[in-house]
Amino acid sequence: MGPPSAFSLLPWLLLGMGAISNLVKGETPNPWIGALGLLVFNSLYVTIVFRAFDKRAREAAGTRWCLAALGAVTCALAFAYGGNWLLFFPLWGLATGAVVRGRKLGPVMFGVTALAGAIAGLDEGWDTLGIVYGTLLSGMVTAAILALSETVKELRETRQELARAAVDQERLRFSRDLHDLLGHTLSVIVVKSEAARRIAPRDLDAALVQVADIESVGRQALVEIREAVTGYRETSLATELDRARSTLITAGIEPVVRQSGPPLPPQAAALLGWVVREAVTNAIRHSGAATCEIEVRSSAERVRLVITDDGSGVGSTPPGSGLTGLTERLAAAGGTLVGGPAPDRGFRVTAELPAEPAAPGNGDSR
Repeated sequence: MGPPSAFSLLPWLLLGMGAISNLVKGETPNPWIGALGLLVFNSLYVTIVFRAFDKRAREAAGTRWCLAALGAVTCALAFAYGGNWLLFFPLWGLATGAVVRGRKLGPVMFGVTALAGAIAGLDEGWDTLGIVYGTLLSGMVTAAILALSETVKELRETRQELARAAVDQERLRFSRDLHDLLGHTLSVIVVKSEAARRIAPRDLDAALVQVADIESVGRQALVEIREAVTGYRETSLATELDRARSTLITAGIEPVVRQSGPPLPPQAAALLGWVVREAVTNAIRHSGAATCEIEVRSSAERVRLVITDDGSGVGSTPPGSGLTGLTERLAAAGGTLVGGPAPDRGFRVTAELPAEPAAPGNGDSR
């Protein structure tokens, strides 16, 4: 069975079959007035239950006026004819439960039930309890079922939204990983290829070493891309520092690496490894620097990474998508990343993190 709808509330109109039978048998005084009242009641009831399943229509003033008019017709028919016509009170209660929600439901249903009991008491005596019970039960049960149905619907929509957000987050992680992996790898391949071309005429063995390095970098890139696709890539700060030294030397840039303080937790080390990779790649591509300094200082509470080159290329251009993505990653982990011209000359990237980051950066540092 699917969720409740307006059509699921229409069969309850069969409670009025007794009143229709009275009209057909001629047991109702002024039958034309009774028939007109029955037509108005059914029209209002159908209008209300269909509007009850649209939140905007349900909360509109017109719906409340229709509910009040339904109550007036119900009271008039019940007071005039009694008997089977009193069964319209439970239908009024059902319509009330379909429209009124939240804290207002209790007082409103109490008023509807009290009115049903007072009018039914004039005609039915002790049998009034059945009308009172039916009116209260129909309203409260209808409200509870519809509220539960709406809650389930909202939970399903929330689950779908979370699934979409997870997909978007994974796409973002994948695009960032590919940007960082391919940008760095291609830069290293270009630098080593240029070095091999320069030294090949005078030292073939040294050129072959560079070609072997290119092959090794390519193979490692394939492994890293597979790991990025599966989401289990682990970036190590120590590994990235070693790679940075080798790549900078090959590019003709003197590396100066300093590291002090206690060992870093894996998550902080992984995030800073991404920063080293991106900053060194930018220095090789754009800076034209002669020296690149990498300093890591850590304490029990914070860790700070500063990468400074003495070139002039990066600082004159806007930050690329790599640094922007890294800024978002570090911010998600409770850290900061600032890039800009160094005080004297060149470009400086400064990253700070808590020793224990607040959360993984969008799943990128896995």
